[in-house]
Amino acid sequence: MAARLQPIYDIAEICAQQGIQQAVLCPGSRCAPLTLAFASHAGITTRTFSDERSAAFIALGLAQQTHSPAVLVCTSGSAAYNFAPAVAEAFFQQVPLLIFTADRPVEWIDQWDGQTIWQENIFGSHVKRSYNLPADYTHPDSHWHIQRVVNEAVLLSQTYPYGPVHINVPLREPLYPMPGEKISFSKNVKVVTPEITQPEITKESKARLQNELAGFTRILVIAGQQENQPGVLKAATKFCEIQGAALAGDIISNFHPYTKTIRYADVFLAHAPDNVKATLQPDLIITFGKSVISKNLKTFLRKYTPAQHWHIQPAGIAPDPFQSLTRIIYSDPKQFFSALSTTPAVARFELQKKNNYSQLWNVEEHRTNHSYEKFFSRLPFGELFAVSKIMDALPARCNLHIANSMSVRYANLIGLSEKKNGVHVYANRGTSGIDGCTSTSVGHTLSSEVPNILFTGDLAFFYDRNAFWHNYSLPNLRVVVINNHGGVIFNLIDGPGLVDQKDEYFVTRQALTAQHLAKEFNIDYLQANTAKALDVALKEFFTFDGRTKVLEIMSSQMQATATFREFKQAIKKSYEA
Repeated sequence: MAARLQPIYDIAEICAQQGIQQAVLCPGSRCAPLTLAFASHAGITTRTFSDERSAAFIALGLAQQTHSPAVLVCTSGSAAYNFAPAVAEAFFQQVPLLIFTADRPVEWIDQWDGQTIWQENIFGSHVKRSYNLPADYTHPDSHWHIQRVVNEAVLLSQTYPYGPVHINVPLREPLYPMPGEKISFSKNVKVVTPEITQPEITKESKARLQNELAGFTRILVIAGQQENQPGVLKAATKFCEIQGAALAGDIISNFHPYTKTIRYADVFLAHAPDNVKATLQPDLIITFGKSVISKNLKTFLRKYTPAQHWHIQPAGIAPDPFQSLTRIIYSDPKQFFSALSTTPAVARFELQKKNNYSQLWNVEEHRTNHSYEKFFSRLPFGELFAVSKIMDALPARCNLHIANSMSVRYANLIGLSEKKNGVHVYANRGTSGIDGCTSTSVGHTLSSEVPNILFTGDLAFFYDRNAFWHNYSLPNLRVVVINNHGGVIFNLIDGPGLVDQKDEYFVTRQALTAQHLAKEFNIDYLQANTAKALDVALKEFFTFDGRTKVLEIMSSQMQATATFREFKQAIKKSYEA
């Protein structure tokens, strides 16, 4: 029997030789040959998680942290569907995953056999490709086929844009080795390796782009979501300095180390009068990275349309979120900015125009910052107060994970200063769901030694409670739960805040606290409902003594809603003075 399953066992060997080091294995019987293969391979670290939805987000976090595809394995039936939220997030966030779903042979599907559903192409358009392996391996061509598919899937997951690739694996019984049989791996498995080369901007393209840049005096560079990349940061900021361009970046852009990053565009563009916005209209925007949080920036650029919009990425089709895309520049952003970081051949007064434009953005940034200082100096204890204090107390080097809904909005509203250049920011903004935010941060924690700090709301926290349902220690994980007993965001956005059914069907009030969950999973629990209690709790919270810790900020929806509205009024008044 070992010989019959050898092509399946060798999947693990191919993955290892392709550089994959992490595998997440969900319990089940149909997947036994795959599970035993990965668990038996010395070169791959394997972990098991019972909740497939949580497991898939943990794999996402592992892949992000290690910058390498993570393997994900489940049994047949509905187990595969539970991977779907994380698969979609990985697809839109461009994270490489290699997903193996065990399956019944096709002739038994829809025949009332246990744990059988239609699994081929189960993830639809949310994977880069879906493969189906043969159910019989007796012919040598089947061996070749399996090895070819696995190689192709691994390489495809790491071809820009990175993303998840699915392999469905029909398996016949018997599924387990006979007593005394040992799982081994073939010595000469087929391994296809790529030769990685980077496209360079040609001399002709560089000269043409430089000539065009000289004709623009109002250049806005927008950094979308991306990991902390010092090389890109250095090249892009140098470009902006030389070209006199303004640079805007949400907290998820990881551009906070640059002193001149426009951090508060979402805030001041919501309240600035039209005559101010008109002065900020660019004639060229240059974008790189993925999405931006700011709805107000999107709305502004859709109304005050630039003459041209260049987007930089290595390959593929580029989205057009501002409805202004005119050119895709196929290049690595670092290479693009480095190539064009030369003194522009324009008259001095033209260069002064460029600097004047970037200064207009800086004026609005400084105005907003001044309003912040006044507002936060008298802010009583509450959600905004607590998030501000905790962000200020973050360790010099840590990963900051931000859950969706109000958590990411609070974090973006407060922002990180250039002094926090060792804070690397992560958020599931591919689909912007709350379903796997905690599990993703768990994946990072399992594969890194730096502190991992998660900001999350109560609904997101309880929704993803099975992130802690496993046997692995998380000594460097710290979780901040902002508990206002519901989805306070629905009190703040247009529409649901005005309807009678708001509390039951949108805000969805809940009475839980994190204390019992922490006790259940043997996690240290801290709570703060006053400024003094927060100061005391933070000392313990940021003591790394081998324990996972949860800090629950107790709040009320009424207070959170009132404070947020007061903040918006403070910004609005700065334009009325």
